[in-house]
Amino acid sequence: MPGPQSAKKRQREAARQSHARDKAAKKEERNAAKAPRAQGADGEDPDLAGIVAGPQPKPDGDDDWVVPPTVAPR
Repeated sequence: MPGPQSAKKRQREAARQSHARDKAAKKEERNAAKAPRAQGADGEDPDLAGIVAGPQPKPDGDDDWVVPPTVAPR
């Protein structure tokens, strides 16, 4: 019984490797098709351009905006 089992196992393993090669090739195609991200003029990330660290200003026209109360330390 070891004969047919090992042949089936070789076929399964060959099919698995073939599928893995196909999958890797498709992944390479997808990665190659992606457009490279453009950098800002001074090398700054365009997604983060203009963001300032720290507290943000209140939204314009939102007069009823309330600062949440702070909890006193113990």
